[in-house]
Amino acid sequence: MDKKKTVALYGGSFDPPHVGHEAVVQALEKLEALDKVIIMPTFLNPFKENFTAPAENRLQWLKKIFASYEKVEVSSFEVDKKRKVPTIETVRYLLKDFHKIYLVLGADNLASLQKWYKYDELKDLVEFLIITRDDIEVPEHFSKLEVKVDVASSTLRNDLDISKLPKQCAAEIAQYYKEHNAKKN
Repeated sequence: MDKKKTVALYGGSFDPPHVGHEAVVQALEKLEALDKVIIMPTFLNPFKENFTAPAENRLQWLKKIFASYEKVEVSSFEVDKKRKVPTIETVRYLLKDFHKIYLVLGADNLASLQKWYKYDELKDLVEFLIITRDDIEVPEHFSKLEVKVDVASSTLRNDLDISKLPKQCAAEIAQYYKEHNAKKN
């Protein structure tokens, strides 16, 4: 592989994946500076203790959703580890094949960014690309990606709206959360 390539790393729980995630990827695909977009579902988010849908389900849904996207790859790197994987570990792994990494984050992550594992090292290895969200102010030293879709996985897990799920597997995702919520109650 040509190591002069530039990649956007878009990681997250994707629990469930929704049209907001899809809108972010569509916006990323339009950026000429990027050779590739890598979607990286977590096995378990380092800031969370559990997830609703198992990592394998979330990985397969993402693969279905983004199968037709040219510049997009859904990576199982973190899921395969079967543990919490700090972002710095994933970045080091990707730097073997890519020259430059844009780390894509929602603006809602800015408040906790300093608490990320080895943040001081991480900030020297990537360029942060911040997705606008909820009128959160994005400091000028960050690159910004405007995406106007108001939907959150946390809301969808409890109050499922199938219209906010990617059409490629909306019924499958909705069925999973419906059954999970029924067991919970």
